[in-house]
Amino acid sequence: MEEEAPPSLSVNSRRSRTMVLPVEIDPPMPSKEAVTVENKEVKHFMKWVSWLIPTFVIANVFVFIITMYVNNCPKNSYSCIARFLGRFCFQSLDENPLLGPSRFTLDKMGALDVQKVVYRKQVWRLITCIWLHGGVFHLLANMFGIIIIGVRLEQEFGFVLIGLLYVISGFGGSLVSSLFIQQNIAVGASGALFGLLGGMLSELITNWSIYDKKIGAVLTLVFVIVINLAMGLLPHVDNFAHIGGFLSGFLLGFVFLIRPQSAWVKQQYALSSSANSPLSIKKPKFKKYQCCLWVLSLLLLIVGFTLGLVALLRGVNVNDHCSWCKYLSCLPISKWHCDTQIKKAAFCTVEETGSELNMTCLTNGISKPFYLPDQTYDRIAELCKQICQ
Repeated sequence: MEEEAPPSLSVNSRRSRTMVLPVEIDPPMPSKEAVTVENKEVKHFMKWVSWLIPTFVIANVFVFIITMYVNNCPKNSYSCIARFLGRFCFQSLDENPLLGPSRFTLDKMGALDVQKVVYRKQVWRLITCIWLHGGVFHLLANMFGIIIIGVRLEQEFGFVLIGLLYVISGFGGSLVSSLFIQQNIAVGASGALFGLLGGMLSELITNWSIYDKKIGAVLTLVFVIVINLAMGLLPHVDNFAHIGGFLSGFLLGFVFLIRPQSAWVKQQYALSSSANSPLSIKKPKFKKYQCCLWVLSLLLLIVGFTLGLVALLRGVNVNDHCSWCKYLSCLPISKWHCDTQIKKAAFCTVEETGSELNMTCLTNGISKPFYLPDQTYDRIAELCKQICQ
């Protein structure tokens, strides 16, 4: 999921909690007449071998390993966990409770930093951030969900369509997140994961006529989606990326995952009983409602992405125009608070002894030592921000 790390990390590390997945949800199978005619498999319903989604999973794991290599905690930090891993060991739990790299390393590797997107025009961060993860827990949770959902969809619709759905949904999740949460960096593939969920739902809707036992499947899938979006109301979770990814995937499903109606398939592939049989009335390939949903969804995607990018590059913060929107990502109750997005100035005193820095936050009085052989102003300022938050 899209998750904001605790204030000590200040990273919207997407999805470190357990996601309620549709493990037992199998989309209803097409009716027999839609799938086979004269015992021949219809090419519109052929099964694909899933290889792209597993490749995406391997790529995410590989990028995480590279990130930990670059992080090199023993060299750049005073306190590390699992030092037996050498330069692949993790930052302290105070800095990153997800067992992962530092915020500085994630930012260096291409995390979504709205300030850099807006003022340095680094729009590529909207894509690169979906291949980064805040920690081991975060990575495992996201990859598990992607395998469960993505492999099944790729088997049904092929690697091209599902690959595009995955990447565009991830981009959509990053875009919506950056319009609402602009103080912390963000990483994670949960926008793409929710896009796969959204695509699964819209596919059932647009191909409604070819399926059997569809009501139960739709109700179960909607229940799973609602539960997962509701879990995004917890603190430190960036639910805006979930919502953006889901809406993008939902609309893309109407565009990418449309299938011919069963009557057209039967007519196209059925063998004539005799050469002199009268020609039947030609059936349209798609139903009218499928075509309407296709056009409407495509227009909404184009307009939505265009307006979102223009607003982002102009530095628009949607929260300034929508006072209640913040409750879509965190619902404050007596058990927790949702003020982690408030940006506070950080001021520290620094005592330097060789490569060791003893830093004290003037705001809260917290002191913490750091091992920092390569000292830069940006790195010191980042550490100051961490202990002050």
